[in-house]
Amino acid sequence: MAIDIEARFPVEEVADGAALAGDLFRRRYRLEIPDFPLHVVGFWVDDDGRRHPACYIHWSRDGDILLGGGACSDDRLLRRLPADHRQALRGAGGIYRHTLVRSLALYADRCEALFGYSGDPLAIRETCAAGFEATGHPHLLVHFPRPLPAARRQALIAQAHAIGPF
Repeated sequence: MAIDIEARFPVEEVADGAALAGDLFRRRYRLEIPDFPLHVVGFWVDDDGRRHPACYIHWSRDGDILLGGGACSDDRLLRRLPADHRQALRGAGGIYRHTLVRSLALYADRCEALFGYSGDPLAIRETCAAGFEATGHPHLLVHFPRPLPAARRQALIAQAHAIGPF
């Protein structure tokens, strides 16, 4: 029987990222989750219906753009998944890409552009596979949820670039 990726791996904006994904974030970064207003969690739902945080991304707003950061996934949990669940998740590009793609859908109507910042080649590859593109600035990636005039796109990129690493 095919695994329903949306049912087994739902992605949601949550009010309290620290309560749901604080342990995951601390394991990855050795820090507390920042007090940003937008937290997205990708869950794995087990056979008993329990939801386990599998991936986390936080977003912060700067005018008409959103800045994504703090992405992390629970590799220990992912290794324990049933084989058919792991296979279904691989078909969706993995938990990070799955969570990022769903984040784009969540926020498409709330901003003009979403940005990511990374120097990690694997993260860059997966972020681009989710729909982001290079900006011409090292490490800075962008996703435009709808067409914009070139001048507006460049202004938004300049705005994100001026912020520096996030």
